[in-house]
Amino acid sequence: MTWDSVELAPVVLVSGAEHLLSERAVAALIAAARERAQDVEVTQLEGAAYTRGMLGVVTSPSLFGEARVVVVQAVEQATPELITDALDYLAQPADDVVLVLVHRGGQRGKKLLDAVRAAGAPVVTCEPIKKDADKVAFAAAELRRAGRRADAQAVRALVEAVGADLRELAAACAQLAVDTTGVIGADVVARYYGGRIEATGFRVADAAIAGQTGQAVVLLRHALATGADPVPLVAAIAAKLRVLAKVAATRGRGAVAVRDLGLAPWQVDRALRDLSRWTPEGLAAAITAVAQADAEVKGAGRDPVFAVERAVLRVAAAANR
Repeated sequence: MTWDSVELAPVVLVSGAEHLLSERAVAALIAAARERAQDVEVTQLEGAAYTRGMLGVVTSPSLFGEARVVVVQAVEQATPELITDALDYLAQPADDVVLVLVHRGGQRGKKLLDAVRAAGAPVVTCEPIKKDADKVAFAAAELRRAGRRADAQAVRALVEAVGADLRELAAACAQLAVDTTGVIGADVVARYYGGRIEATGFRVADAAIAGQTGQAVVLLRHALATGADPVPLVAAIAAKLRVLAKVAATRGRGAVAVRDLGLAPWQVDRALRDLSRWTPEGLAAAITAVAQADAEVKGAGRDPVFAVERAVLRVAAAANR
């Protein structure tokens, strides 16, 4: 069962590490309960703070007979008392209560999860969406739910721009739905998120090696904001610098030496153009800066984001020596 097709039951397990989807699943269950009975009482419990008997208190027969939804958050952090009480409750759930157990991953609480599944309780799966095709489908569905249409190219561009984080992708869909009119096209997405679409690791590296400090920093921050990891960003800059160093080492040694590098002709031509603004001292300084950043983003430093930004600034500065 998915978050947007939930069904009420005495016990429902919401399982998966994607917080946005689990939050939506819980909200959908509460909404469904309120459609069935408007005076629903909703109680929230936290797995890590649970103490003995709390579940029995909130699920005991109500004086006024109203329906209830009890949501137990973070079952993956459950105390032993919660596991014990929930297993006891599972054997004889209350008729007028919907118990929602939210488990966001890990092995803790597995005994309870196994018992819930064995009892035949519905399971709402809320796993992270990782494939681009699935993110495209999610974004298209978000826009449809908002009563909006977008062409396929626009949806793909939106996912490319902000698709690293599902919550941010949902927020972007909501923004476009509110702020624009008509069919959403790629031009609209480019107007709102064009900078992010361009912010790949190699574009950051290109700007830094070209000595375009401001552009490199803007692209870097967009890349980080859309979920890019500092490690491949540093690797992209290092790869560009390695090409520069290899081509620089063949100067004056003829075409045979260039062919022995194993680089494509366009890479050599690009490197020769870039080298026109580089001195041997500047290239050495840039390689040193990136080597330091590489170590820091892989654990030697405390702040990988700071390390990669400092490296970008140093490389751009070295290009202008």
